[in-house]
Amino acid sequence: MADDWKDACSTSDVDDLCPKAVFVEGREIAIYRVGEEFFATDNLCTHGNARLCDGYQENHEIECPLHQGRFDVRSGKALCAPLTVNLKTYSVIAVDGRIRVALQAKSENLDFSK
Repeated sequence: MADDWKDACSTSDVDDLCPKAVFVEGREIAIYRVGEEFFATDNLCTHGNARLCDGYQENHEIECPLHQGRFDVRSGKALCAPLTVNLKTYSVIAVDGRIRVALQAKSENLDFSK
């Protein structure tokens, strides 16, 4: 079970306004902080392949810097147009000042356009 959690970054590397891009075993993931909670999603927008770590974060929402679509970082849910596909999300734990991510996706991309 301990092998399921991969070290991603320090808790101090992530603030409430700026997601942190990390590479965990070759996968690019965005880490978000909302208060004392941490969340993780794929870092690429499902619409335009822009890096979400370059977007605008407000509370539990991240806005894509390319077309301003927004996702809920807790669930990966696409919240508005032009988005039609949710983000993959990952389980996160904070232990001893480090953020660890389970690479088994907590949620899968869902396409709502069909």
